[in-house]
Amino acid sequence: MADEKKNKPEQHKGKGPGGERAGKGKGDAGGGHSKKHDSGAVEASAEPRVEPRLQTRFKSHVRDILAQQHGLKNPMSQPRLDKIVVNINMGRHLEGAKLPANVRTTVLDTIVKVTGQKPVVLKAKKSVSNFKVREGVETAAMVTLRRDRMWHFLDRFINLAAPRIKDFRGLSDTSFDKQGNYAFGLSEQGVFPEINMADATFTHGMNISIGFRNSTPKLSRAILQELGFPFRKPEDSKPGSRK
Repeated sequence: MADEKKNKPEQHKGKGPGGERAGKGKGDAGGGHSKKHDSGAVEASAEPRVEPRLQTRFKSHVRDILAQQHGLKNPMSQPRLDKIVVNINMGRHLEGAKLPANVRTTVLDTIVKVTGQKPVVLKAKKSVSNFKVREGVETAAMVTLRRDRMWHFLDRFINLAAPRIKDFRGLSDTSFDKQGNYAFGLSEQGVFPEINMADATFTHGMNISIGFRNSTPKLSRAILQELGFPFRKPEDSKPGSRK
């Protein structure tokens, strides 16, 4: 009897590892099948990337002009668009040390709808008594666009937003810094078709900065002109040209 009792646990132990191995084998087989199924679903849902049309024009047309007219035959030495920064100031709406909730909500919604990207809220770094600003108070919201979102935003501004500006005669072609970056401002957010002014609680503008790499004011102006940027025509910039 003692020998039988000693043998029973050994038989039980022998069955255990076998059972565990069999269970693991079934689990692995099932897990492998689910992974294959999931990967197939991801591959089926993934769509091929469509290159923005302004980026296509830059590669096929603008680069040739830079090489022929400006002598920049090496693609690495040619200027290119790096980023677009959209900034909206909220400091003028401060009520003491607080920012009204409707102002903050409207500004953030505008940036999300116009750019398709969540903005970053900026806070004052120090207190300025003349402007009634205290340190740590939210004063602005900004977003930085790169790659495809940058090209899509520039395309929508040139072809959709700019023609909707009231009494629009073009943007200044002298607002470049030494590095070739271009900055301009809009007086209201309603020029973008994504914004419904009936739902907006107040009107606000925005500052837009277009950043370049390896550029100068002359080269940046040439690139934007070839991309169709609405610069002011020389006859409209002369004194007395407006009626």
